[in-house]
Amino acid sequence: MGLRTPIVNAPMGGAAGGRLASAVTAAGGLGMLGLGSAGTPEVLRREIGLAHGRFGIGLVHWVMAESPELLDIALGAQPALLSVSFGTDFAWVQRAHDAGVTVTTQVASVEAARRAVDAGVDVLVARGAEGGGHGEPLVGTLPLLTGVLDAVDVPVLSAGGIGSARGVAAVLAAGASGAWIGTLFAACPQALTSESARAELVAGHDTELTSAHDIAAGYRWPANIPERVLRGSPVNAGEGVGQLRQPVDAGELVAALTADAEDLLRRPVR
Repeated sequence: MGLRTPIVNAPMGGAAGGRLASAVTAAGGLGMLGLGSAGTPEVLRREIGLAHGRFGIGLVHWVMAESPELLDIALGAQPALLSVSFGTDFAWVQRAHDAGVTVTTQVASVEAARRAVDAGVDVLVARGAEGGGHGEPLVGTLPLLTGVLDAVDVPVLSAGGIGSARGVAAVLAAGASGAWIGTLFAACPQALTSESARAELVAGHDTELTSAHDIAAGYRWPANIPERVLRGSPVNAGEGVGQLRQPVDAGELVAALTADAEDLLRRPVR
């Protein structure tokens, strides 16, 4: 996909737009723009229009099912990677392949990983329970990653609580093809995140799982897929949020994570 560094920003709804995707890609990673629970065709078109160069697109399966036009728009943009998660119907995979688009999906168990690969998914995102936003909190990041790596033969990106270069180095050392990072990028100035939410992320340390905000907003998330947020707040955050010191430009963040992780991986074992 032309990456110079194995860093991918998670396609977080309400945070990962075209500007963030462009900045991550320009720095050598893969920038993803994403639609969440409230995603619409109009928002997707707008953010695609703001993206430059190579980028990926992330959709929520049940939102896409309610608005099939989202898949049409996404495939029409010829993304470097299409992510569709939180569903069990993989009919979209063949459509994407017919359009020449590489696809991925988030998985929370080894069994889900096998099903996705059997359905033709090209790349997996092994998303551990520590991750921010929505996901099945079944298994921790490293146990899930190692289990999935042992079970499948496709590239696997690791997600869930990766909040520093040490986290990036750890998942790469374990065999991941890249790190799928959300919370750190949600605090970047290029993200769609509000100033108040950025401030909460910088100050935050504790997170909790909840479905209360989805219920209040009328979003149809299944009960087994809660979201991880800052404790007492609706702001999505993974368990690595305590390692976030200040908002950093997305390009500078990619460069720092890359250089520091490489340094860690090159150090001799003591």
